[in-house]
Amino acid sequence: MIKGCTVLPQRILSHIHTGMVKRTVSLQLLLLALHGVLVLASAQVCSLLGEPAFPSLSAERDINIGAIFSIHRNALLKMHNYTSKPDPTTCASLNLREFKFAQTVIFAIEEINNSTQLLPGIALGYKIYDSCRSFTQTILSGMALMNGHEDTLSDTSCIRPAAVHAIVGDSASSSTIGLASVVGPFRLPVISHFATCACLSDRKRYPSFFRTIPSDYYQSKALVQLVKHFGWTWVGTVRSRNDYGNNGIAAFEEAAKEEGVCIEYTEAILNSDPQEQFLKTLEVIKKGTARVVVAFISLGDFLPLLKVISQHNITGIQWVGSESWITSRALAETKGYSFLSGSVGFAIANAKIMGLQEFLLNVHPDQEPKNELLKEFWETIFQCSFSNSGSKGCTGSERLAWLQNEYTDVSELRIVNKVYTAVYAVAYTLHNVLKDFRSSTNSSKRGWPTPQMVLKYMRDVRFTVKTGEEIFFDESGDPVARYDLVNWQSAEDGNMQFEHVGLYDSSLPSEQHLQVNQEHVLWAEKSGQLPVSVCSETCSPGTRKAVRKGQPVCCYDCIPCAEGEISNFTDSSDCFPCDLEYWSNERKDGCVLKVVEFLSYTEIMGMVICIFSFIGVLLTAMVYLLFYLHKETSIVRANNSELSFLLLFSLSLCFLCSLTFIGQPTEWSCMLRHTMFGITFVLCISCVLGKTIVVLMAFKATLPGNNVMKWFGPAQQRFSVVSLTLIQVIICVLWLTISPPFPYKNFSYYREKIILECNLGSALGFWAVLGYTGLLSIMCFVLAFLARKLPDNFNEAKFITFSMLIFCAVWLTFIPAYVSSPGKFTVAVQIFAILASSFGLLFCIFAPKCYIILLKPEKNTKKHMMRK
Repeated sequence: MIKGCTVLPQRILSHIHTGMVKRTVSLQLLLLALHGVLVLASAQVCSLLGEPAFPSLSAERDINIGAIFSIHRNALLKMHNYTSKPDPTTCASLNLREFKFAQTVIFAIEEINNSTQLLPGIALGYKIYDSCRSFTQTILSGMALMNGHEDTLSDTSCIRPAAVHAIVGDSASSSTIGLASVVGPFRLPVISHFATCACLSDRKRYPSFFRTIPSDYYQSKALVQLVKHFGWTWVGTVRSRNDYGNNGIAAFEEAAKEEGVCIEYTEAILNSDPQEQFLKTLEVIKKGTARVVVAFISLGDFLPLLKVISQHNITGIQWVGSESWITSRALAETKGYSFLSGSVGFAIANAKIMGLQEFLLNVHPDQEPKNELLKEFWETIFQCSFSNSGSKGCTGSERLAWLQNEYTDVSELRIVNKVYTAVYAVAYTLHNVLKDFRSSTNSSKRGWPTPQMVLKYMRDVRFTVKTGEEIFFDESGDPVARYDLVNWQSAEDGNMQFEHVGLYDSSLPSEQHLQVNQEHVLWAEKSGQLPVSVCSETCSPGTRKAVRKGQPVCCYDCIPCAEGEISNFTDSSDCFPCDLEYWSNERKDGCVLKVVEFLSYTEIMGMVICIFSFIGVLLTAMVYLLFYLHKETSIVRANNSELSFLLLFSLSLCFLCSLTFIGQPTEWSCMLRHTMFGITFVLCISCVLGKTIVVLMAFKATLPGNNVMKWFGPAQQRFSVVSLTLIQVIICVLWLTISPPFPYKNFSYYREKIILECNLGSALGFWAVLGYTGLLSIMCFVLAFLARKLPDNFNEAKFITFSMLIFCAVWLTFIPAYVSSPGKFTVAVQIFAILASSFGLLFCIFAPKCYIILLKPEKNTKKHMMRK
């Protein structure tokens, strides 16, 4: 075991604070400590730094077994200054359960030594260490068990047998992880009786670890899977008010929460309770709506409750039992308990260790007068002191048989049995090793196995203990967690029989852990049908479960999913929103594509807009034709007929540009609609502005000596229109170049549909186009307003004033309406503004002229128009 005079750096480890140690001690740190903290007294002798660790209970013989238990609940932590040797660790608060484990190891070893069949001629010894529920102490104890506790080691020490050949312990998973990590590289077997962490099954990290117990929640997990299998999501529980019942139901509740099983009530009883307590439990069961009761209760505690139930003739309850009572022949043979017919539950072999109770009760400090642990045990259990000679002094005449506590109670030996089994696993392994070892060597030469050989043989060990349980380990060092599912059924003679109707086997794949032959199960219901125990009925797809306030999650109302959300399976706990482009169907159990909305030619609004647009174009064309036919008349020639024709052309474009706002937006249509709108309207307003300036210039030209018209003739008028329009063109080009409009799916206006619209790209570009148009409109309105009372018989400025008044009013109203209108109505508002302002210009400017041309031709003369 010890090579090259390697000793353990126990002084360093004694400095380690418990809270600073991780759950797993790395092999690298261990090897560093092993090689870095050695002081070579000479070339042949190794000296140990620090104080050696000594066992709390020991008896060294031919072959020794080590054990580590948390005999004390905690270690008193001390601050170290690292300038002097630390004092030995002081432990406090004796743990009777762990002390009982230690005595069980001694009992099992003494039983093996007295056996002629197992390890004949070999005396087993033991070294039991107290870890004080401290990670550091566990590691120190493990190292001491590997190398012993001598102060110095010589060359001859390196070839001696190992200190121990296996270690039983520890109880806690975290400390066992550290222990297995330390001793694993040296191939020293560790077999735990109570460490249930699944991580310990990792053979790469813990190559020498074994255990005799499966995870401590297996039976509770199996019971939860059982009730879930039968669809019972609403159950009541009755438990023993002790460690067995409390821990079992706690594990059951935790697993039930994961599986969606709810517990209506939890009642705790003991057989020593008064009759009122059992009557109260009975009333709870009667008033409860759960028709299934899980009884995680010991047989002794269950009997008084069964008597009360029998007296009150309570039937119709489906009982689910734990292994404590589900195979009780005494219950099955009692005629008054026929209401238990149909009960189901899991059963394992009941562990009874013969002779253990007598052994435990015979423990006495006089057996080892110098052992301080035995004295502390006696003082703790009897609440006395050997140093006190008064009324509270220990006399040694006290008897453990007087007491009923965790130490003396042997009614629940499940974990104690695992300690007992662990010792026998080591003994049978040693027996197999020695048997093969002796047959392969000289019979006259006595040889001793090594821990490495014990580890190798333990992987294949298989034996049956006195309790009848067959023990073996899988490739991960775990035992098989196996339970039989039994069902109480009435035989033809009226007696109750335990029928095996399934099993729970942890060695099978997870989906096959629970196997039930449901056709062989007989239920307590008169109809023979599977009982129903639910708090609420199943919620269909399209609804979700809404937990009732103050009640468990299994009690719920079925609430229809909100718009845009679905649930496509039964008993959905939540409704799930559809993707962004989808919406819920009518049944709320599926998502369908959202309706994509835009202003279409096929809808009424689109058709009406098209009709008005074509009417505008038609009227403009008719006016254009009328003016063309009367182009030589005075009213047409007055105020620059060229501007009038250009204005009519621009108005027709204004009417047509409204059509670009209808239909599904595309990249080109989005750019075209805004730029065409901006340019055509500026062209239109530029023509009106030119006509207004002509009116003002014409009036000034009639004054004597004024020749102002030569500065604003036809050429200048054309130039002004082109220049003003070119500015808008430049603004539009910049807009389209920097950040042009683009098609955009708007999800914010409506949840149930998508608005397909044109995103402005650059809001600054849009408002620049609109602002420039508004600026020209205001200028035109101001000039026309100033010229409205000029002394002409036909003063066009008055009509321009009215037209621009309408134009400005429409577009001022447009801005708030545009901003606040949702979806396609935003487009409709903009089209309305375009059409309204265009019709306003057309009617106000050209309607009076058309009236004179068609109905008052006598006024269409130069003489009439020049008359004051």
